[in-house]
Amino acid sequence: MTEEIRAIGERIRGLRDACGVSLETLSAACGIAESELASYEKDAADIPVGSLHSIAKYFKVELNTLLTGEEPHLHGYCLTRRDSGVTVNRRLDYQYKSLAYTFADRKAEPFLVTVEPKPASEPIHLNTHLGQEFDYVIEGSLVISLNGKEFSLSEGDSLYYDAGIPHGMKTLNGKSARFLACIF
Repeated sequence: MTEEIRAIGERIRGLRDACGVSLETLSAACGIAESELASYEKDAADIPVGSLHSIAKYFKVELNTLLTGEEPHLHGYCLTRRDSGVTVNRRLDYQYKSLAYTFADRKAEPFLVTVEPKPASEPIHLNTHLGQEFDYVIEGSLVISLNGKEFSLSEGDSLYYDAGIPHGMKTLNGKSARFLACIF
């Protein structure tokens, strides 16, 4: 596991300890299995961005605080130039760039996501989190699975959905894809 993921797990554990919140309470509030939360804290498992978003909302901290350990400080606007943003490398096949990481009190979490291709036979990993999600394909094509129903999206296509529905994605045609993901 990377040092970045280890640090995120430590920050989650630190928040729980500082606020006197049990693993059981956080699990119930965020809809994440206790065993998964324990694994996140011990850096034994990848942490989906949606789960991080749920945990941040529960503790009323910015997602950026969990990701980087720094508090966002801008209130009027946040300008993110091309090829910048806070990179969140949690898995080999996904790269997230937080696009509003310096803006405080965000109502949404926008990410530029790059997904690398997987073997066609590999199943889509599903996850859930609180809130809603909007995905807009910028480059390439994806199949997004929502509770077993699959949607093929190409450049310019978008999908808005309840993030509590088990969902996941993978690229099509053996090529990487980029999309804008906003979690509300």
